[in-house]
Amino acid sequence: MSGPPPKRSSERRRRNKDTGATDVVTIVGAKVVKPPAEDREWHPIAKGWYRSLKQSGQAKFFEPSDWQAARLCAHVMTQHLNATSLRAGMVQQIWAMMGDLLTTEAARRRVRVELSRTATGNPETDATVTMMRDYLDELGG
Repeated sequence: MSGPPPKRSSERRRRNKDTGATDVVTIVGAKVVKPPAEDREWHPIAKGWYRSLKQSGQAKFFEPSDWQAARLCAHVMTQHLNATSLRAGMVQQIWAMMGDLLTTEAARRRVRVELSRTATGNPETDATVTMMRDYLDELGG
């Protein structure tokens, strides 16, 4: 989806049915996915970003290839942050890599995925994925 990210479902006023694609193909992924350890030589910001992925709700759906993409992003981030000067083009490229992993709210909203938290305070069960279409259907849209 191009353009600005859509609003969160709780902020939308539209009540009519969305005309977007509804076909979903389900395939079986890896049975157990253990995130690879971070590299000790990564820049502290890259390490912090990579560690935050392990706690993020979308990480439940990461496949081994997604974790390797995250490692590559952290490696590129480290090289860039350790360089003598920052280049805007490289920052944009890193941001795009992070977006491909759905690590920003805007990226998740573009693919119509929301992470929501419950009030239990348990990070294992609080972050759940809600499809915006299902939310709208519950509201009678």
